[in-house]
Amino acid sequence: MNPPDQQWTRLVAAARRAEDPRDTAAPYGFATRVAARALARAPGSLLERFSLRALGLAALLAVVCVAANFSTVVGLFREDAGNSDDPVAEIVDLAS
Repeated sequence: MNPPDQQWTRLVAAARRAEDPRDTAAPYGFATRVAARALARAPGSLLERFSLRALGLAALLAVVCVAANFSTVVGLFREDAGNSDDPVAEIVDLAS
């Protein structure tokens, strides 16, 4: 009986010499057909439908939050509003 390492070496060498007669190229137009099927399909799974609805709800909620706090957001960008909370600006005003 041969040692296992020698048997494995012969088996690997025989596998490397073997040729694969199969054609590995995709048929003509395969990528086009796959892309067309993927784009033609409407969202069908339950998870896809719920995720699209959740995305719409989140966008609506974001717009409502910005609209409700619009005056606060505008007040933050005024030039005179920023100086009252800045301690360095207050010290500079006191020194001058």
